[in-house]
Amino acid sequence: MRLHYEVQGNGRPLVILHGFLGSSENWRAMRKLFATTYEVFSVDQRNHGSSPHSSTMNYGVMTEDLREFLAEQGLSEVFLLGHSMGGKVAMQFASASPEVIEKLVILDIAPKAYPPAQRLLLQAMQNLELRGLKTYGEAEAALGATISDAALRKFVVKNLTRDRNGEFHWRIGLDSLAANYDQLIQAPAMSNSFDKPTCFIRGGLSRFIDNEDFAAIRKYFPRAELHTVPNAGHWVHIDAPEEFHRIVDEYLRRS
Repeated sequence: MRLHYEVQGNGRPLVILHGFLGSSENWRAMRKLFATTYEVFSVDQRNHGSSPHSSTMNYGVMTEDLREFLAEQGLSEVFLLGHSMGGKVAMQFASASPEVIEKLVILDIAPKAYPPAQRLLLQAMQNLELRGLKTYGEAEAALGATISDAALRKFVVKNLTRDRNGEFHWRIGLDSLAANYDQLIQAPAMSNSFDKPTCFIRGGLSRFIDNEDFAAIRKYFPRAELHTVPNAGHWVHIDAPEEFHRIVDEYLRRS
């Protein structure tokens, strides 16, 4: 699994793992901010972005994907930042390979299982008739019957691309994501606690990390601290980019 990635900047390495249905492209603006201080690697995880597709997708194989990527890049000690699904990969990797991580940042996800809230979204994407669509706007409009949130529709259609004939198709491994979705909503496998500096960041308008989750967080990450960005939802880095950058940069700089 040779993961696609984008890299920018110079300094100590910062590796970023996107969330479900996201990609390295969603992190370009934030990567540019971090690149003034760090060498930033934003990675497309399997079945996402420009990385290869696979019928197998769970946190075990995604952890191994990350291990192989770091070895390919010759990275032996990194700052690791994971959002949502990428945060679960980062947590499981930190549990298994703490020696590789200097500091860990987890964005709006807890080490627990979640309800299958995105199953209907995946079904809507699979049911979308791509043949005959001429613009991304038409794709958004066609999804409007089942996806009421306009911002979510825009996020979803970023996973569409055109072939050489101008026809739309999904660049993500959509069928594999749907087939493996029950595994992706499970908790990461925490074989050991991660006893290194860890920063959890949540959106104040999001419900992905509840107050009662902090007990489980501290169980697996005894040195964890929690920051809340009041006016942000699940995509904290999109809703409040300056505040998110400030929190992470100050945390990583701290001795």
